[in-house]
Amino acid sequence: DWFPFLFRDGPLLIVASGRDTIPVASSIRRLAPENVFVVQIQHPRTRLNRFDLVITPQHDYYPLTPQGQKQVPWFLRRWITPREPPDKHVVLTVGALHQVDSAALRTAASVWHEELQSLPKPLLVTGIGSNPHMGHLAWADAFVITADSVSMLSEACSTGKPVYVIGAERCKWKFADFQERLQKLGMVRPFTGEEDMSETWSYAPLNDTAEAAKKVTEALAERGWSVSMSP
Repeated sequence: DWFPFLFRDGPLLIVASGRDTIPVASSIRRLAPENVFVVQIQHPRTRLNRFDLVITPQHDYYPLTPQGQKQVPWFLRRWITPREPPDKHVVLTVGALHQVDSAALRTAASVWHEELQSLPKPLLVTGIGSNPHMGHLAWADAFVITADSVSMLSEACSTGKPVYVIGAERCKWKFADFQERLQKLGMVRPFTGEEDMSETWSYAPLNDTAEAAKKVTEALAERGWSVSMSP
């Protein structure tokens, strides 16, 4: 009885993220395919036609490459990798989606100005107390990040500042593919311990979230829908 009330104000854009949301999101679309547009963030591994759009990093498809096929036993592939190449349902990103963009960094720079602006430069960040993460992203001159964190690397590479990676040479499988993409884009360099942290280099900041949002808006427009914000 509750389901019709979801649509009394018009069609719904539903954005779901993570494996636990897959059955819920796909069930909503099955029950009301004409009234919802379902976006699934992170690859559901199978049956992409259960969603209107899937947003996932390019390295999720690495296991389908010849190199990836050699690294994963055939009986495990169905559990840990997409079965087919991306189709019209799929929007590919370089890294993970997050909330770091130029506007968020400007806000964080203002909020953390008093605490961080007077510290000696170059500023390489850690942190305790109130979560200083956004302030660090805004005020740091460079970052040193372990290779295991796709999300943190994605955020740091969205600042346009130098990013040094520890342990990229140890990465295997799709994580090695992710590191290779970042290096080809000129966003990261390996950390050796002998770096001059005053050295800088430039690259176009990673902008996956905004680009993915644009793809969602375009897909909605094909249906004649537009996104409206609640007052």
